[in-house]
Amino acid sequence: MVPFAGYDMPVQYPTGILKEHEHCRAKAGLFDVSHMGQAVLRGPNVDAALETLVPADMAGLGVDRMRYTQFTDEAGGILDDLMVTRRADRLVLVVNAARKERDFAHLEKHLAPRGAKLAILADRALLALQGPAAAAVMARIAPAAATLVFMSGADLSIGGVPVFVSRSGYTGEDGFEISVPADKAEALARRLLAEPEVAPVGLGARDSLRLEAGLCLYGHDIDETTSPIEAGLAWSIGARRREAGGFPGAARIQRELKSGVARKRVGLKPEGRVPAREGTDITDAAGTPIGKVTSGGFGATAGGPIAMGYVAAASASAGTRVNFIVRGEARPGAVAKLPFVPHRYAKG
Repeated sequence: MVPFAGYDMPVQYPTGILKEHEHCRAKAGLFDVSHMGQAVLRGPNVDAALETLVPADMAGLGVDRMRYTQFTDEAGGILDDLMVTRRADRLVLVVNAARKERDFAHLEKHLAPRGAKLAILADRALLALQGPAAAAVMARIAPAAATLVFMSGADLSIGGVPVFVSRSGYTGEDGFEISVPADKAEALARRLLAEPEVAPVGLGARDSLRLEAGLCLYGHDIDETTSPIEAGLAWSIGARRREAGGFPGAARIQRELKSGVARKRVGLKPEGRVPAREGTDITDAAGTPIGKVTSGGFGATAGGPIAMGYVAAASASAGTRVNFIVRGEARPGAVAKLPFVPHRYAKG
């Protein structure tokens, strides 16, 4: 157990990070992500109100569908990334634990004058069941969950307890996130862990799984110094928002969409067995500095060290040879295509 964003969190369980990682890829892993911030936005034209803070198309989001987006600042940097689900009468937000107090204050400051009302769901926990066996497990305890497609959700009941289940997650695998009343979370976790395919997974494997999937971690791969375009997140900005703008930093983001960026987030593969950790300097083959690693470690499924980072746009093509400066020594590697392990989302 370690302190993380004000919580005590498990880095690993007795089997260890490697086994947990492999179990999630082969069967189903259970993650307690209750430290994430859950909140509801209500009010007239609440989708248009939220669009003043994020670049995603909220108005075009269907009922019980989810969308990934970012809070941007006036300089086009990323204040946080988040998931938004449209319900019939409200928007439900899930934000990062370390940023949730700032995010909620940001929403209150800018959206309250527009008539939006924020309700923080402090009485709800969040469990994530991820892996190829997740659907079979959910079909036993909440049959309707197995009919959901990626980035959609529904109100369901598990053992008489009302829950909101979405088909989503942050491992690259098929999976589900279950929002449950906090006082019912332990019982639900134990019920899921009683299924033969399910094992608990901690922060260590959560990180290695998302890294293999090429997914950003706030405070590492994205922050106020990175724009969504530099970070390779242009796909999260719909055509209408690209054209119309109307969100913080729109001028920069529209310019980068049109003219390109000076640096890009890329996948990286060091040769050999020595990983390139966060903060490692990257040079081109001639030794000229071109960037820095933002996330790095061992990819159990990828079969060796993997990393992500930012490099000069001219060096961002997959296959480009680079060096990682590890303890003063230049170690060879290359830019790699993301993700390192194919996504297996249930897109229907």
